[in-house]
Amino acid sequence: MHLGRKTLSKFLIENVSGSQDGAALAALLVDVAAAIKAIAALSGKGALGGATGSLETVNVQGETQKRLDVLSNTAFVNTFERGGLVAGVASEEMDDPFPIKPPHTRGPFLAIFDPLDGSSNIDSNVSVGSIFSILNAPESGEPQTADYLQPGLNQVAAGYALYGPATLLVLTVGKGTHVFTLDREVGNFILTSPNIQIPADTSEFAINTSNERFWEPPITRYVNECKAGKTGPRERDFNMRWIASMVAEVHRILMRGGIFMYPRDTKDVTKPGRLRLMYEANPMGFIVEQAGGRASTGRERIMEIVPSEIHQRVPVILGSRNEVDRLVRYHHECDAGTDTPYESPLFNERGLYRS
Repeated sequence: MHLGRKTLSKFLIENVSGSQDGAALAALLVDVAAAIKAIAALSGKGALGGATGSLETVNVQGETQKRLDVLSNTAFVNTFERGGLVAGVASEEMDDPFPIKPPHTRGPFLAIFDPLDGSSNIDSNVSVGSIFSILNAPESGEPQTADYLQPGLNQVAAGYALYGPATLLVLTVGKGTHVFTLDREVGNFILTSPNIQIPADTSEFAINTSNERFWEPPITRYVNECKAGKTGPRERDFNMRWIASMVAEVHRILMRGGIFMYPRDTKDVTKPGRLRLMYEANPMGFIVEQAGGRASTGRERIMEIVPSEIHQRVPVILGSRNEVDRLVRYHHECDAGTDTPYESPLFNERGLYRS
């Protein structure tokens, strides 16, 4: 029993149901929670449920699919198709959007999702998650691809699930960011952290440093300053983290602050970024901004980007607002030619290794 605690359903009744299409949105988010419960059960069984290992198939991203990728995608698609609350769905695991067709009923929303973020961690039993974004659908007719290509500012709801020691649902409907914990004994999501706020300042950053040689100068400048610690211009020590799961990285930032960076680099010049705008950057940007943080490419606010395709990739920098603002400033200074990159005193003119 959770006396005095709100269930997800009660939270939605209080915060969503009174708006236009509010009852339908509340019902849709309850359906999303049901899909998350099913994926949590599959993830929790691991090899016992046949959810580990890779398939011989490759998704539209060129990535080898894991068994749990496909099972998770199916759980979401079946939920949306049968619920009668969406007109179409788009997924990381599908080449094109999936319109809801008769005999199933179309609803007033579009659902876009990454069914299993961080799937490279599955076989190592490291936390993975799901990410979703909800948009308004066209008023009539079968939705076309162009109907999905809305900026993040148009999202009516977004969230993610984290499948860890506890199963969490983190949700925003534009009224703050809220964390729900699954009570496995009764099958309900219970509100455990309402209106969470990301600290404005932080001494923790997350980035894959194996790509350092491909970074743009603003990222190199920022990370070098952090690594210099108390002896550098930041005058304090920083910690670095990297889990290779966006959901896990963002959740840690929500809980204690930090900055997550998956920037543009030159490793593959055909890709302007690594993460997908529609079902990774936009929903996470919405969540982070509603928690008082920032989400940027380094040069523009993520939520203001007008998408050009479903699987569009963008650079992502998000988290504690003062650190994100600093990195945005570094990008602007670099582009203007006014930046002053930090150099370690060990190797500059006055360093220990001066010739």
